[in-house]
Amino acid sequence: METPLTTDISAIILAGGKSSRMGKDKALLEVQGVPLLQRTATLVQRYTDPIYIITPWIERYQRIVPNRCHLLRESCPSGETQGPLIGFAQALVYVKTEWVFLLACDLPNLTTVAVEEWLQQLDGVSQQAIACLPRHPKGWEPLCGFYRSSSLTSLDSFIQTGGQSFQQWLQLNCVQELFVSDHSVLFNCNTPMDLREIVQQIDRNIEQ
Repeated sequence: METPLTTDISAIILAGGKSSRMGKDKALLEVQGVPLLQRTATLVQRYTDPIYIITPWIERYQRIVPNRCHLLRESCPSGETQGPLIGFAQALVYVKTEWVFLLACDLPNLTTVAVEEWLQQLDGVSQQAIACLPRHPKGWEPLCGFYRSSSLTSLDSFIQTGGQSFQQWLQLNCVQELFVSDHSVLFNCNTPMDLREIVQQIDRNIEQ
């Protein structure tokens, strides 16, 4: 039976990176014939509404994303992308729900099982916490987790003082841990070697 849509959670997908280590646009890389951005958007549309995709390149992605996605053009005054924190802030302005699920576009291992496990934890998040995120060896995993839309006030203040780092911003605020039973779902596809590893793993799973 299909899991019902969670109408009180929005999603923001970041698709504004330069993909410099990959050498080509990560959002368009195909896994099992499906672009990574399309895979991510299709998966989360079962649980969130609306879905915002923030990118400087709207025309590049119009034909591959689900119809319910809203493509937002990231403002880049300098002509260069400004990093994920700025893109998140620009998209967060549009969010009306209490929670927003923030994701990078390149999460090939993300599963419905993981998302459903995470959604069940939101009711237990402290009112003081601006976000519920997985832990990372260097701090928090900011690009696959949940933020309160009210965090925009703190985020704007941080950016206005010149801040551009997710980790530095999160250190200034209360963040609750999102418990993840399988950390492989957080794997980012950043390099050609990463892509080969993912394809090989999928091929092995099919053979089994």
